[in-house]
Amino acid sequence: MRYGDLPMSLSTPQIIWHDIQSWGVEGKGWTDTEQYFDRLPAAARRQVRPAVWDLSRHTAGMSARFITDASDIHVRYSLIDKRLAMPHMPATGVSGVDLYAEDTHGIDRWVAVSQPDEQTVETILAQNIKPGERPYTLYFPLYNGVKSMEIGLPENAMLNPIGPRSEKQLVFYGTSITQGACASRPGMAFTAILGRWLNKPVINLGFSGNGQMETAITTCLTELEACIYIVDCLPNMAADLVAERTIPLVHQLRTAKPD
Repeated sequence: MRYGDLPMSLSTPQIIWHDIQSWGVEGKGWTDTEQYFDRLPAAARRQVRPAVWDLSRHTAGMSARFITDASDIHVRYSLIDKRLAMPHMPATGVSGVDLYAEDTHGIDRWVAVSQPDEQTVETILAQNIKPGERPYTLYFPLYNGVKSMEIGLPENAMLNPIGPRSEKQLVFYGTSITQGACASRPGMAFTAILGRWLNKPVINLGFSGNGQMETAITTCLTELEACIYIVDCLPNMAADLVAERTIPLVHQLRTAKPD
């Protein structure tokens, strides 16, 4: 059933709301952020360009994981930006949340995506789900920021929150392509696809139009526990910047992470 087919007054006594912040978001590289769902630490505000900082408020790459046996799954969240879509990218990708479930073979399968038409979203993502406990992953908006995010489950449903994985992460730094343009929904950003294929946590530091191998961002990269760095800034850089900044970026990373 599509968003809009159901009444919007879903905050009924039968639905119990669970704040995702209570168990943590995967894809969030720092705890010392200005706002909980920011992608860069608070200190970076003084070090990066304003355009980069503004884009760092977007939740690209973030997700929440949980196990439930719920027959219905609701979501309630509020967005920072009233711009819900772009001329070349739908609201489902810009501002939607995207739900996947793990099947009996351990493969993540797409379930549903929200279709926001206002800054505060409250809707049912899936209903009449086949009985049984299974893990779910909820991917966050790619080109909008989030103020709050809750999962709603029927009062008789169990919830087992899954916190962020402690293993080293795939750390991406790049342009709009890395951030997620122009995926139709968050789970189809290529960083999310690779995370599922490799079963690894992902940090997405794509900054639309602003991936330029800047020292301030590279310094942030060195603070993360990465299993690998994937740097793809060339679409935002002219030849002179490539020549000027590529080798210093590699040296800075290798100095900080010699192994």
